[in-house]
Amino acid sequence: MLGIVPIAEAQRKADDRNLDLVLFSPAAKPPVCKLLNYSKYRYDQIRKDKEDRKKSSVVKIKEVQLSQTIDIGDIKVKAKRTTEFLQEGCKVKVVIRMRGRQKAHPEISMDVMKRFFDMVQESGMMEKEPKQESAAVITMILAPAKK
Repeated sequence: MLGIVPIAEAQRKADDRNLDLVLFSPAAKPPVCKLLNYSKYRYDQIRKDKEDRKKSSVVKIKEVQLSQTIDIGDIKVKAKRTTEFLQEGCKVKVVIRMRGRQKAHPEISMDVMKRFFDMVQESGMMEKEPKQESAAVITMILAPAKK
């Protein structure tokens, strides 16, 4: 902490110590500068950013498509695959696209969604309830269960 110092004197002190004069807060009154080795500071910042990126996890969203007329064997296969996705830590978007006369009975699709969720309930929780997005699409989002 050198206090308030004219720019020329601050630059001279930085040169005497073989350091850089770095402006940190230009909007402050008076502006805040630091004497430091800028290349070392920049290196540390890059390393810190790399570590932060390593620690952060990107949540992937997988999509599973069902139909209103899906058979029990097929729904079991889809449920098994969805359970694997949830155990890997991925979110799963379950979609039913209705075609033709199926659009007249969206309640059948809702029942299929509920049966499907009952099959995968142990490994996941419902993040977003089954909802009719448009006249032909019903979606539900599942997230991995908390451990």
